[in-house]
Amino acid sequence: MTTAAMSMTHPGTAPGLERATVALLLCFVASLQISIAAANILLALMMVVWTVQMVQDKTLPAVPRFFWPLAAYAAVTLVISAFSLDPRTSIVDDKQLVLFVIVPAVYQIARGERAALVIDVIVSVGAASAAYGIIQYGLLHYDNLGRRPEGAMSHYMTYSGLLMLVICAAAARLIFGRRGRTWPALVMPALIVALALTLGRSAWIGASVAIALLLALKDLRLTILLPIFIALLFAIAPGLVTKRVMSIFDVQEPTNQDRLAMIEIGARIVHDHPLTGVGPNMIPRVYEQYRPDYAINRVNPHLHNVPLQIAAERGLPALAIWLWFIVALFVAAFRLFRSQTDRVPPAGALAAIAAMLAAGLFEYNFGDSEFLMLFLVLVTLPFAAARDADAAATARL
Repeated sequence: MTTAAMSMTHPGTAPGLERATVALLLCFVASLQISIAAANILLALMMVVWTVQMVQDKTLPAVPRFFWPLAAYAAVTLVISAFSLDPRTSIVDDKQLVLFVIVPAVYQIARGERAALVIDVIVSVGAASAAYGIIQYGLLHYDNLGRRPEGAMSHYMTYSGLLMLVICAAAARLIFGRRGRTWPALVMPALIVALALTLGRSAWIGASVAIALLLALKDLRLTILLPIFIALLFAIAPGLVTKRVMSIFDVQEPTNQDRLAMIEIGARIVHDHPLTGVGPNMIPRVYEQYRPDYAINRVNPHLHNVPLQIAAERGLPALAIWLWFIVALFVAAFRLFRSQTDRVPPAGALAAIAAMLAAGLFEYNFGDSEFLMLFLVLVTLPFAAARDADAAATARL
């Protein structure tokens, strides 16, 4: 499958250029769990080669329908940045919107059987990343709240979020794959253990919701297995992990209390700035102004809640457009799940959406560049896989 997937060429495209584009995509996807700097460089190179390919073929990029609300969200963000408390700072922060080009790139380059190859890369690199995290915990003393396993990432929350997405892809292959299920079955224990050792509660919740969704899509009766599995994990987990699990339900726990304070802060900001918010990257600047007395931290960089962060930063209209994007994406992916023979890519996308939304109630994962890039890759793959590999992928000029 690998050779065939790599060799598929678009009519009129030089085979060498096509292979280079595919190779750069695979390297980019692999680097997402290794180095953000390498990922950015490889993304830029991929876009350059892909652009040369389109110029040579005299074509325009095609996009899946869910891309349009995402593009509208980007446009609204740019507009409201002009009304920010500090427009220059907000506009600089808007550079993350460039990452949305991942959608049309993956839609074109990963079409057909290549989508499965991309999933293989995600799961394989995720397995290595999980092993590294376990080594950090067991041998390098990354075993407390002050120093948690972070893999090759710079922060444990980014690491746990990426592991969560890899679990979505691996579980989709394991549950819905008609072949190639041995590898995800072998690496899944390592992925789950590594995620548990990060002590990242939001990622735990996101992964649990994603797996519950996948089991329900397979057979609703299978969902009974999830609480049994969680109970078994709880029984054999280290004391620090079980204590962290129990802290989820303790409203007096400092980080939980601080998150409640952030909800109040966000609500107050939205009340005062309902249309345009305070502007991207402006939450730290106004945090103390809205901070209640019971808040723990003097300042937080964001509100640890995706919908609330978007509403406070960019206003309620931007939040409505973002929700439009999420609904359009989920509905389109579910339709592909119902119609496609290979259900692995759409199942993985549905799981990733569910995981992002569940975890995103407790962290601003949609604003994490590494997480966002892998998320956009995963949710675009089913639409790329559904395309005829030999059909024209773009509209002729």
